[in-house]
Amino acid sequence: MKKLFIPLALIATISISSCDVLEEVAGSVLSTEGAETAEPNLTEGEVISGLKEALTVGIKNSVNLTSVTDGFLGNSEIRLPFPEDAQKVKEKAMNWGLDGQVDKFETTLNRAAEEATKEALPIFKSAIVGMSIQDAFGILRGGDGAATTYLKGATSSALKDAFRPKVEASIAKVKLTEYWNPIITKYNSAMTLTGGEKLNPDLNEYVTNKAIEGLFIMVAKEENKIRLDPIARVSDILKKVFGSLGN
Repeated sequence: MKKLFIPLALIATISISSCDVLEEVAGSVLSTEGAETAEPNLTEGEVISGLKEALTVGIKNSVNLTSVTDGFLGNSEIRLPFPEDAQKVKEKAMNWGLDGQVDKFETTLNRAAEEATKEALPIFKSAIVGMSIQDAFGILRGGDGAATTYLKGATSSALKDAFRPKVEASIAKVKLTEYWNPIITKYNSAMTLTGGEKLNPDLNEYVTNKAIEGLFIMVAKEENKIRLDPIARVSDILKKVFGSLGN
C-alpha cells in the first residue's frame, strides 16, 4: 500500500502543478489578447503625449482651413447661410429685386466668421495643456469625435467670449448692416402693413455661434483622419498611439 501511495501523491502533485501552469499561460494569453485590442506596450506618458499631439495637429489644420479667405464661404459644409430665423426676409428681399444685397450680406457673414476663427488657436492650446491622463484615455478609447467632444466642453465658453468681439468688429468693418438694414427695414415695413411679425435677429450672436459650429465640424474631420488614416499620423508617437487601436 505504501508503494502505491507515493506514486499517487506524486501524480496528484504533478497534476496540480500542471493546472497552475495552464492557468498562468491562459492568463497570459488573455492579457495579451486584451492588450492587442487596447493599447499594447503604451505608457501613460505616451498616451497623453500622443493625444496632445493629435489635438494640436487637428486644431492647427482646422484653424488654417477656416481662418483664410473663403475658408467658410467656399466650403459648402460650413458656409454660413442667411439666418434661419429670417428666411422669410430673404424670400421677400429676392421678390423685391434685392438679390445683390442678399448675396453681399451672406458673403460678409462668412468673412466675419473667417476673421473670428483666428482667435481659436490659443484657446484650444490652453485646453490641450490642461488635459488629464483620464481625459487622454477617454479620448483614445472614445472613438470618432471623442477629442472634438472634449474640446467642445473645454473651450466653447471661451471661444464664444473671444469670437463675439471679433465678429462685432468684422461686421462693423465691412459695414454688414448696410446690406442688412435695408432688407430688414423694408421687410418690417411690410409687416407693419400686413400685421405680420417683425424681425430683428442678432447678427453678432448668429455669426459667433455659426463660426464655432463650423470650426468644430472641421476639428472633427481632422481628428477622424488621424484615427482612420495612417498617412495622417505625421509623427512616430501618433503612429504608435493610434496604431494601437488596430486601424
